[in-house]
Amino acid sequence: MLNRNKPFSIQQDLGDFRPATDKEKEYLVQMRPSTTFFRDGLKRFKKNKVAMVSFFIIVIITVGCIVIPFFWPYAYDTQLGVTPGKPVDPSFKNLKPFEYGKTELKRIEAGEKVFPHVFGTDSAGRDYFIRIVYGTRISLAVGFFASIIVLLIGLTVGSISGYFGGKVDLVIMRIVDIIYSLPDMLMVILLASVIREPLSKVMEGTVFEKIGSNIISLFIVFGLLYWVSMSRQIRGQILSLREQEYVLASRTAGAKGKWVITKHLLPNCISVIIISTALQIPSAIFTESYLSFLGLGVNAPMPSLGSLASDALNGMYSYPSRLVIPAVMISLIVLSLNLFGDGLRDAFDPKLNG
Repeated sequence: MLNRNKPFSIQQDLGDFRPATDKEKEYLVQMRPSTTFFRDGLKRFKKNKVAMVSFFIIVIITVGCIVIPFFWPYAYDTQLGVTPGKPVDPSFKNLKPFEYGKTELKRIEAGEKVFPHVFGTDSAGRDYFIRIVYGTRISLAVGFFASIIVLLIGLTVGSISGYFGGKVDLVIMRIVDIIYSLPDMLMVILLASVIREPLSKVMEGTVFEKIGSNIISLFIVFGLLYWVSMSRQIRGQILSLREQEYVLASRTAGAKGKWVITKHLLPNCISVIIISTALQIPSAIFTESYLSFLGLGVNAPMPSLGSLASDALNGMYSYPSRLVIPAVMISLIVLSLNLFGDGLRDAFDPKLNG
């Protein structure tokens, strides 16, 4: 650093300079902290209060569905009041929220602590709260796994179509157009009806037997039909990125197509990937709930939010809470996921960063 105690002259020698102190270095060197695209997007996302509230609602619901069954005293398939060798106690059927059966009232009078039925019981005498918890767990699991299937297939097909172009792109896009024209719900119902029996035999004695063949068929339909939207979006992004200079430089250096796609193109499509995946989850949950409402969901006694709402139609006027609760849960989950996806789109889409 220049020694200012000496008069300034055009001709300077090394003796006119002295080392800068740490304080002077901090003053002179003011650098912006290093950041990434993901960090910038995360900062913008945290400023969106609606999206943050939706995110915490999703986290609370997900954690609750995983943790609650471990300490809840009632099982989703246990019929209360049914004891082997004894007559069935009908007082446990159709209990209202926080009501008790006759035997439970006697235990309370004797000074015992009895866990309340928060949402009452259903027509079979099963605790309704734990059935809502398991139904929510099934709906969320279907949504997340279906979105992963759609992501993997759409990402692969869209990347290949957009990068190679030409005849490869022409063939793939014609296949996509054909699949896009098929009615989704009709295909789900037909496929569930056709492969129900073969899948039931294959899954007999496995962990998937409780879930049922209908849910597996739903995953198959998502793998066959629902990836076309994501593949089109990924293809469009890669078509605009493959002519960039860094892609040309990578090709010139001898990089193969797989390397260019995984190291250069897909990382620059991350915003589209995140947004499309986040918005696909509520669509999958709504589809599963709709099919379960029609009786094409999980096998009884395993509950789903759609099947719980369907079962509640029989006593809709006598026990409206049994219909309102699963309907509110479906609405809350789908709304929170949609708002969360909108927040991700606003935060990670560079075209919207005004």
